[in-house]
Amino acid sequence: MDQLSSADTETPEEAAPATDDAREAVLAEFTSRLGDGVVGSHIRVGDDLWIRVDRAHWLETAEVAKSMGYRFFDFLSAIDWLPSPFGRDMDAQEDLVVAGTPAKEPEVMVQGYAGGDTRFQLLARLYSISAGMGITFKCDLPDDDLTAPTWSNVFAGANWHEREAREMFGFSFDGHPNMINMYLPADFVGNPLRKDFPLLARRVRPWPGIVDVEPMPGVADEEGEGE
Repeated sequence: MDQLSSADTETPEEAAPATDDAREAVLAEFTSRLGDGVVGSHIRVGDDLWIRVDRAHWLETAEVAKSMGYRFFDFLSAIDWLPSPFGRDMDAQEDLVVAGTPAKEPEVMVQGYAGGDTRFQLLARLYSISAGMGITFKCDLPDDDLTAPTWSNVFAGANWHEREAREMFGFSFDGHPNMINMYLPADFVGNPLRKDFPLLARRVRPWPGIVDVEPMPGVADEEGEGE
């Protein structure tokens, strides 16, 4: 009988590390420096760290993280956690072509790792090359005030990302030097990446994935023989 190694006899629970000391230390230092500005966090052991901060501390978040060695700006974006009010048909047109499809119940809004209290959130990711790890930051924005301070003075790369978030989601960034459109016409009305933005073009022209499927050769002839 072959001799088993300890790895062969360990259960998944035993093999997986219970803690992530490196990310725990980063979270502890960041929390000690930002204080009550940290309102939520999540560590996926051996993989990643999420930190949710209060909007009043959004700019300070960038400054503190940079001083801690997180100097590589990866991205800044936004997310609308509202479940689509249009159902599946705005995504794949299935509800329009499949007869008898039952209406979907409204889904519960879930804000992902580190939680959230609002429909809209800012997301940004910074990376430390020396530490070999990154942090994803989140920030809640209330529906009636989708405004946050710009990061463009701390990370120049945030400039275009914030402009995109303005166009696609309707966010505004105080202190941004040139908050103009990148993609859409200046007179465009609406924000295309909001879940309640109706994609009317898909009703005018069906989604190209919906096609009439022809039967395989011979199938039609066989079906006709039984008639």
